Amino acid sequence: MKKEPKNLTSFADHLDQQYGKKGTAKRDAYERDFEAFKLGVIIQELRERQNLTQEQLASKCGTTKSYISRIENNASDIRLSTLMRIINEGLGGRLSLSVTY
Repeated sequence: MKKEPKNLTSFADHLDQQYGKKGTAKRDAYERDFEAFKLGVIIQELRERQNLTQEQLASKCGTTKSYISRIENNASDIRLSTLMRIINEGLGGRLSLSVTY
């Protein structure tokens, strides 16, 4: 018979314990930071899928290699206009946004 591990916590419960419930300042900050992290990962994955270096991507969209690196490593806020240039001109994609509340 398979033993059930004790003291398992769901990810949602873990977030509640570590960062507070949704709507609290600490949890909101965590979720904002996580969205920025995901954006950096998405850009890096798209760039690598197209076999582009950071320098090549930067050249295509009129920015610098260090700026692309900072975005991919979640060390820089990104303006919407710059994000659109990276996606449209640099990666040949189309940016879509949605708002949830």
